[in-house]
Amino acid sequence: MPVATRTRGGPPPRRTGPGRSVFSGALLAATALVGATLAGTQTAAAATQTFTVDLGTTTGAVLRGSNGALYGQSDDGVPGDGLLAPLKLTTGSQKPPNGAQHPNGDIMQVAPSFFRNGGGTMYTNIQDEYSDWPYQNLGISDYLTKVDTAVNAVKSTSWANKVVFVPFNEPDGNWYTGLGSSNSSTYASALNSFESDWSTVYRRIKSDFPGAKIGGPNTANFNSKFFGDFLTYAKANNQLPDVFTWHELGPGSLADYRSHYSTYRSLESVRGISPITINIDEYSNRRDLSVPGQMVQWAAMFEDTKVYAEQPYWDIAGNMDGNTVHTNIPNGTWWFWHWYAQMTGQTVQTTPPQANTIDTLQGIASLDTSRQQAQVIVGGSATDTNVVINHIPSATFGSNVEVSVQALDWSGYEGNSAPPRTISRAAYTPSGGSITVPLTGLNSMSAYRITVTPNGGGTAATPSVPYSASYEAENAAITDGTIATQGTVSNANGYAASGTKDVGFLTQSDSKVVFTVSVPSTGTYNLRVFYGNQNGSPSQQVLRVDGANPRFVNYPSTLNWQYRSTVTVPVSLSAGSHTISLAVTDPTLGTSAGQVTLDKIDLTAAQSTPETVYEATLADVSGSPAYSYSDIGETGTGRLTMTSGDSATFDTYAPTDGYYTVKTDYASVGGSSNLALNGTTVATYGSSGGASTTSSARLYLAAGINRVTVSPSSGTTLTLRDLKVDGSGDTTGVTKYEAENATLAGAARIQSNTWTSGGKDVGYIGNGSANTLTFGNVDAATAGRYTVVIHYAENDRAGTGNYNTNVKSRTAQLSVNGGTATTLTFRNTYSWSDFWSLPTTVTLNAGTNTLTLSNPSAYAPDIDYIEVAPVNG
Repeated sequence: MPVATRTRGGPPPRRTGPGRSVFSGALLAATALVGATLAGTQTAAAATQTFTVDLGTTTGAVLRGSNGALYGQSDDGVPGDGLLAPLKLTTGSQKPPNGAQHPNGDIMQVAPSFFRNGGGTMYTNIQDEYSDWPYQNLGISDYLTKVDTAVNAVKSTSWANKVVFVPFNEPDGNWYTGLGSSNSSTYASALNSFESDWSTVYRRIKSDFPGAKIGGPNTANFNSKFFGDFLTYAKANNQLPDVFTWHELGPGSLADYRSHYSTYRSLESVRGISPITINIDEYSNRRDLSVPGQMVQWAAMFEDTKVYAEQPYWDIAGNMDGNTVHTNIPNGTWWFWHWYAQMTGQTVQTTPPQANTIDTLQGIASLDTSRQQAQVIVGGSATDTNVVINHIPSATFGSNVEVSVQALDWSGYEGNSAPPRTISRAAYTPSGGSITVPLTGLNSMSAYRITVTPNGGGTAATPSVPYSASYEAENAAITDGTIATQGTVSNANGYAASGTKDVGFLTQSDSKVVFTVSVPSTGTYNLRVFYGNQNGSPSQQVLRVDGANPRFVNYPSTLNWQYRSTVTVPVSLSAGSHTISLAVTDPTLGTSAGQVTLDKIDLTAAQSTPETVYEATLADVSGSPAYSYSDIGETGTGRLTMTSGDSATFDTYAPTDGYYTVKTDYASVGGSSNLALNGTTVATYGSSGGASTTSSARLYLAAGINRVTVSPSSGTTLTLRDLKVDGSGDTTGVTKYEAENATLAGAARIQSNTWTSGGKDVGYIGNGSANTLTFGNVDAATAGRYTVVIHYAENDRAGTGNYNTNVKSRTAQLSVNGGTATTLTFRNTYSWSDFWSLPTTVTLNAGTNTLTLSNPSAYAPDIDYIEVAPVNG
């Protein structure tokens, strides 16, 4: 993209797409090190606030209702199953069959993956059959043909009874705009039109599919007058929706939603209508998405009122509305929703420092007496906070409790995120059934989880918290750059930025940003740069430390200038102060390619032997395992006892593709126990004779989430403490095959590209059965399961919507040794010079194998190279 075409610094274009109309509307007092880790650049208020949790007052079963997403999926496999299954999604919303509003996200294509990964209810906005926004109004007769198309296609599926049809989307902004008018005659006319069409469409849906569930009225705003009139009409005509829906899209909803909810329930009550299930089927703004501290505020409201809710589609389908990176990689808010999915039992009463106030500390708490666990998730404020937990039941927890605190930071929309880090563990003796957990050095963009379990004996290991500090670009020394404000309450549809500011227009030869940093000790530090890049190809900057040793930092493309991602590079620093500069030019290296927006940098002390510990008692379990805390063990969270039919699944994270050592800490008697990776057994461990032991397996993990399941065989009793993943992605044993060295057939051809591994890739694969790419010399030392990682680029776009990014995916069929091909979906990489990776697992014969990529009906992505590695290293 030529620099001259770039416009930034002001708010992004007002999006007026479906559901997008812009309406008004712990750190346990531990160490100074922990405080420094979280402090960032935000200044906490002097006074300490209080968040109170009452474990003695339950408020209903944990619903987990607000984890849904509108157009969260774009294709079957985008996002991948490994990202969907752990979230225990309650809802999702996708376009109707062959809908023209968006280029992807068809319910017929994505619902199977939604439901196979445990999804609850799928919604579909039937009006998304139309291509324009606002929707074309071609008359009710034309619309009824669209209704027939949508309903008849879905009703023939095995999952039709799990679908809710939404006949009208934002009727107050589409077709019936007078519903929001203060003019009585204008309102009455719009109301009559809507009610008449509601009846017509309602009857048509029921005629097509008598068992259909219907949602509505689905307004963009909460409108008590219209809701009351609509309920009166719908009840009189026996046409009440099965789910009552509306949107809460403005920052003001953080203050007003609870009153909206109460008002709506009153409208039902005075009309003698039993409470209808509610789905706030779009909520929050761009500034909220991807930010743990923002999303906890929304989720707390919806969990408190026990309603379902779906995050909004503002920009791109297929990333769960700002929660996932690429196909298989989580960002910070994915881990927030993972925390939410781990809540079990009953929610309990909480009292925030300020109720119904925008951008303040809010939270959710739960109690599961069967698991002997209490969990508290808070976020949204930089003010030091005392979390007071009252009425801790001694019958459940005993006389002492163990408290663990974890922190979860913002990683940008497209910045990968490691699991939340444990920052403190401590034993407490409740006084009068209460404890106070102090959280200090908070960041308003972060979320924090407190886990309370019994301490029946033992001392947990003190968590290792590496030094970390953040530095805002807008506070650095800037030469020929421009500071812009992003994502504030007044510009809520702007994108999130750390400190609400970034630095752009770094386009001149002398443009640079110089950060002054300080580190406590000499060593290697991971420099993480938060950036945006919309040049249409990777960009660069020159990195110097103390003005020396220049090197290029490469920045992959992002969806737009404000859509944050991160890159991490190691730097060696001595104890004390340093300057870190990111510049356009260097006398030796020359001028960097493209340009980027800079948000902030993080400096974190690198770990020499990285290890992540996953507690067994917080795993995703099946069957009926027992929870024991008589010896709290290393993590402070006890152990899980399982017999045949029980299992524990850990959502393990790999920062890069490669080999890791997966360790299982356990004791067992009887028979053996199995370790499975993404559903396939990869190791079997014999009985330990009841002694505590650790078994290890060297496994190839794909970057992102890998589901590891531990289960005992028949006759085995397995006591599981935890699972550990060691390493940083060793590539010893991985074989790389360049696409340009493979066999090309038909129209497939080699292309030059400076951003590829060898300066070349292969394009024009597919769009005909003869156009193939075959790797004919893939060697396997032994027969078995192998991971194949395909490095590809794809940047198809379709449509001309005024708000839609229009990115599409491509597919390719992978055939091994001439066998039945498997279809793989490749998510859009934003440019033809950005190469992402997609892993898959295949079975290879001992010796030489052939792997063929093809697509008889459409183009496959461009291929740079593949990597092949045995799953068991």
